[in-house]
Amino acid sequence: MTEPLHVLFLASEAAPFIKVGGLGDVAGALPPAIRALPEKPDIRLVIPLYPARGSATEYKLQPVVAYDIPHKDGPIKARAFETKLGDLPVYFIGGAPLVVDGPIYSADTLADGHKFTFFSLAALELAKHLGWHVDILHAQDWHTAPAVYALKTLYKDDPFYADTATLLTVHNLPYLGNDAGPAMAAFGLPPATDSTLPAWAQDMALPVGLQAADKINTVSTGYAQEMLTKEFGANLQKYLKTRKDDLLGIVNGIDQDAWNPQTDTALVANFGPDTLADRQKNKLALLKEMELTEDPALPLLAFIGRMDYQKGIEIALAALRKIKDLPWQAVILGTGDEKIEALARQLAAEMPAKVRSVIRFDGALARRIYAGADMMMVPSRYEPCGLIQMIAMRYGCVPVARATGGLKDTITDHKNGADSTGFLFKKAAPNSMAKTLRRALNTYADQAEWQAIQRRDMAQDFSWAQSAAKYMALYQALL
Repeated sequence: MTEPLHVLFLASEAAPFIKVGGLGDVAGALPPAIRALPEKPDIRLVIPLYPARGSATEYKLQPVVAYDIPHKDGPIKARAFETKLGDLPVYFIGGAPLVVDGPIYSADTLADGHKFTFFSLAALELAKHLGWHVDILHAQDWHTAPAVYALKTLYKDDPFYADTATLLTVHNLPYLGNDAGPAMAAFGLPPATDSTLPAWAQDMALPVGLQAADKINTVSTGYAQEMLTKEFGANLQKYLKTRKDDLLGIVNGIDQDAWNPQTDTALVANFGPDTLADRQKNKLALLKEMELTEDPALPLLAFIGRMDYQKGIEIALAALRKIKDLPWQAVILGTGDEKIEALARQLAAEMPAKVRSVIRFDGALARRIYAGADMMMVPSRYEPCGLIQMIAMRYGCVPVARATGGLKDTITDHKNGADSTGFLFKKAAPNSMAKTLRRALNTYADQAEWQAIQRRDMAQDFSWAQSAAKYMALYQALL
């Protein structure tokens, strides 16, 4: 019997153990989906142990091995623990650099460089201590890119990793690990001065990982193309063009069992494509909860997400002002930049009969909004993949989104007719979005057409099985 493919999957977070953002969703869902494929690869997830988050006790971690990681100031002890996520082996690596009381990702990228370089090297050493040969090293973003770079530098003469192929997935290109260079050097990883990287990038974690990786992928075809442009390339576009044959996009998925309006216990009424009439009960309940006019005929717009520059919420706020003459109501949910939060509050104060701004993180309310709102506004300035549009579509909440990255990969504009699943606008500008909102509101007036769009949305297959199969094909191509 042929030995199954061995894949070491490294990430700085993974749900349900530790989740800060979308990377946690991906790292918690993709490895189990890959492991469930017919080829049955032996994929194993390795994430850091952040003691302040209580992971060791909550998930009944079993100690596996302790070992030293060399450092210029003396060796640092690493400790590895194991648990299971279903039948997926999950390893946690702890050690002094990972004992953080503050946020997982701090503004101090030198300190973060220290903890994530330690983690990356400790993950490589873990496989050696387990005697578990690695066919594919699959790293995520800058936090684990040092592991990819290490295989081409520190481990280039190590027979254990002689046949290991490397894949680096970029979830958000502008996060380069800018000041991690001194930390990497302290662990024995020198700047990539003999590479074709621009000089300013030769001691940054993500660029040196990109330079060393056998293949690079990102989380949508659209973003893979955008990374080669000046607007989205984070000043690496010229270098990435030299690697374009090794760069591809694979769209993320969502857990379609976890996001299912037919079984979601957070909803007032469950519904599906064939029971869309029951969806109105959720809308009426949401309107009542938000103290808005309880008129199901009034279109209800929504925004859910981080309030930051990337997500473009201020574009949506300005666009709503431009269509205030039309009949609609809106619910805005999110937290983030205090100045943008203030803009959302200001709009609600200006339009008390139309707008509610809820400035907090509230997962249960988010589900009620997905199930009750008619349209989901996704005005991102850039969006490598985006999960919100997929979740919204699953609940029959039609996306009105910027045509960028994964948004344009997963939404078919209404102008395309029978296959349409939403509405797209090109420019990250209020006028462009307002024009498209008017188009969507005009379409909403034809309820037969609107419900046809909702049913198409709910029928989309955004399951992780689709993405997993594409990653498996990429793994096999690497070998």
